[in-house]
Amino acid sequence: MIDQNIDDIPVPAAHKHYLRVEFGERQLAVPVRRVHLAGDEPPLDLYDTTGPQAAAASDGAGQCATTIPPLRAPWIEERTPGPDGRATQLYYARAGVITAEMTFVAAREGVEPEIVRAELAAGRAVLPANRCHPESEPMIIGKRFLVKVNANIGNSAITSSVAQEVEKTRWACRWGADTVMDLSTGPDIHETRERILRASPVPIGTVPLYQALEKVGGEIEQLSIEIFLDTLREQCEQGVDYFTIHAGVLLAHVPLTRERVTGIVSRGGSIMARWCQAHSRENFLYTEFERICELLREYDVAFSLGDGLRPGCQADANDEAQFAELEVLGELTKIAWKHDVQVMIEGPGHVPLHKIAENVTRQEETCHGAPFYTLGPITTDVAPGYDHITSAIGAAVIGWHGTAMLCYVTPKEHLGLPDAEDVKQGMIAYKIAAHAADLAKEHPGARAWDDAMSRARFGFRWEDQFALSMDPETARAYHDVTLPGEGGKSAHFCSMCGPQFCSMRITEDLRAFGQEQERAEEAVLDGEPVG
Repeated sequence: MIDQNIDDIPVPAAHKHYLRVEFGERQLAVPVRRVHLAGDEPPLDLYDTTGPQAAAASDGAGQCATTIPPLRAPWIEERTPGPDGRATQLYYARAGVITAEMTFVAAREGVEPEIVRAELAAGRAVLPANRCHPESEPMIIGKRFLVKVNANIGNSAITSSVAQEVEKTRWACRWGADTVMDLSTGPDIHETRERILRASPVPIGTVPLYQALEKVGGEIEQLSIEIFLDTLREQCEQGVDYFTIHAGVLLAHVPLTRERVTGIVSRGGSIMARWCQAHSRENFLYTEFERICELLREYDVAFSLGDGLRPGCQADANDEAQFAELEVLGELTKIAWKHDVQVMIEGPGHVPLHKIAENVTRQEETCHGAPFYTLGPITTDVAPGYDHITSAIGAAVIGWHGTAMLCYVTPKEHLGLPDAEDVKQGMIAYKIAAHAADLAKEHPGARAWDDAMSRARFGFRWEDQFALSMDPETARAYHDVTLPGEGGKSAHFCSMCGPQFCSMRITEDLRAFGQEQERAEEAVLDGEPVG
């Protein structure tokens, strides 16, 4: 469990601020983390995912539940649906309508609302916002916008509880998660998801196949489209914003995985492959895909078309099975768009550095520019316990090449269910990767953060350095190990070099000396006595 209330964790010299944005007769309050800097430096506004302060409320059964206000409820109520009740963000974007959600994300991204609308209309971005999840603060996933990070949480049959998963959700948001996927496979799946949704300011995704399998007692052969659609509607009604659906794993693909070192590593992919072989029939998620589209359109839930045949090791990267599935996902993307349903495409996995770029190029071509959402990729298989690092390396590279959202990996990947500290470590590693990708893409405004930190560093403004850090508490703690006193916060050195060997202090001396020389030279030219 987390040792302190998430809402009580201070961020030095920073506070939650709301930008006021006009939308018709309504004012939208868009959150930012405003960092106050010393001297003449103006405040710096940073993207904020922490959400409003949570409240405790009764769930009707005598239990205490964490909840946040339903921000989007009035926007949803005021909206006029289109023909056949179409009310998805994709429908409105194609119709030339800028919604409140589009206006909100434009302010968060620092772009014009028309850019948001156009990217959505073209299918190059998704704005996951189920009408039954009004608590969510709108965000956008697309190549033209800031690279986003998803955090996976969820219980298993072995460990964790409902309260712990809610806590992990809010903890992930505290450290920058743009979306959260609830991958619970243990007990109380429905209740766990309900509690998470009511407490989450970010979109929530799931893999509905897990709960469908639970409904048939774990008997894969008993799965059917009817059970799956029933599960989908249940989760849509609760407010899930996007679904990972493994509709691209076909019967013909299964033999392509037989020579792999690690076979099929996706849980959803392996389940559907087993079902196909058991029945000698095609994947029902593929054959009944249009029925799934019709249901998702009712609630404005987005597809995250799953990579059920993603590589699970370096040896299997970019193989025939992986790219055969990708071709099917491109076909399904066009079908979903026909129904005005938003789509993003999931990607690998385990991929060595030299094969990463090909993944992005082929995905963009095959899936018509739909946003790419990748797990890592993990760039070496030999560092269990450190896979948040091995995968963040790949994540930075694939984000640079155009991936729109990165799925974080924690130190526990391949080893066990992550706890709160693992979630934090995974999130920090991936926020670094995402920001590095934004810098490499020269995203407008991305450098402002780094430049502010650089000026603070050169000016020995330690408090500003802490406040501008992705993890202010850790930055302060590391500094204070050797210079804990208040004098250490104004010293023009740290314990790395000490007072005599600090290059930046020496540079200050060089500049001061140079300025003195310039003044002396000017005095000579002006005929003034020197000395």
